[in-house]
Amino acid sequence: MLGAVLALIAVVTVVDVLSPPEVHLGPLLVAAPAVTASFAGPRLTGFVGAVAVLAQAAVAIARTTLTDLNHTCQLVALVLVSGLATLFAFLREREERHVVRLRSIAHTAQNVVLRPLPERAGPLTIASLYLAAQEEAHIGGDLYAVTRTATATRLLIGDARGKGLDAVSEASLVLGAFRVTAAGSAHLAQLVAHLDAAVGSAEHGAGPSTEATPSGTGTVASTEAFVTALVAEVPDDEPVIHLVSCGHPPPLLLTNGDVRTLDVLESGLPLGLSDTSPPRVTVQTFSFGSGDVLLLYTDGVIEARDRGGNFYPLADRLRAGGPYTPQALVDHLKADLQDFVGGRLGDDAAFLALTRMPRHS
Repeated sequence: MLGAVLALIAVVTVVDVLSPPEVHLGPLLVAAPAVTASFAGPRLTGFVGAVAVLAQAAVAIARTTLTDLNHTCQLVALVLVSGLATLFAFLREREERHVVRLRSIAHTAQNVVLRPLPERAGPLTIASLYLAAQEEAHIGGDLYAVTRTATATRLLIGDARGKGLDAVSEASLVLGAFRVTAAGSAHLAQLVAHLDAAVGSAEHGAGPSTEATPSGTGTVASTEAFVTALVAEVPDDEPVIHLVSCGHPPPLLLTNGDVRTLDVLESGLPLGLSDTSPPRVTVQTFSFGSGDVLLLYTDGVIEARDRGGNFYPLADRLRAGGPYTPQALVDHLKADLQDFVGGRLGDDAAFLALTRMPRHS
């Protein structure tokens, strides 16, 4: 690019010197520092500006004199434009450094709040993915986590209400509570109670509301903060999975090319909306044998729309492919979902895929 700019200066200078007296091409030299400022820093922009000024001076000497009014005005204008272009390059470079720092901070914050999951946890192989709705975003309200107990692996996936910093705050509360209590809670119901209390603490003592819950089962403490969540436990020595749903989309189980929805019959309220303490939850058990692949996801996946307004048919898309390993499944869904929406998600989306490895592995 720099070579093209210097070539422009050379061509304009030669053509201007050879042109008739009434033709003046010198004003075109202002394009050189202006273009340079769009891709280079202040030093290189200043250098190009200085070369352009010298070229204009050479034209003036070759055609008349430096004191000729026309060439004097062109030189003054070129000096001013070069100075402004150099200042613009300086400000742009400073802003780019600022943006890089912000992105680095956001990436660090994501790794602190939403830590990368291990590829193996006990007998499980795990893969995960977070897709931000906005390309420049690094973190949001979707969340997932995995932890080990002495005899099982516990998993969490959820979606905090709202967007921006409020959603991040709710997600961090739930993740923190899960990491602290998941390994020590004797039962999933006890773990869910801890998570519900963590979200409830974010309401800052808000009084009870008389608003009916979506299911019509009662009143809620407050609707200011809530998190839909799915909590799972996979025992090491049993081919089953225990699930508790707190208003979250049901997971999908892929077995020998078949896709089955694991609907918990009595889904609880989202975390933070319970009208009882501890919250009423139902733990349901499903078969989860060696080679099965389980997919947990957030509603940003199934609520994604194509240009025609159609929702993403997750189960149907999975039936059309496979068999999958967890990582292959996540990679496929990432590419397929982005292709379905035309490269632009309307909401953040998260995937968590896992399979139980054979005992001899």
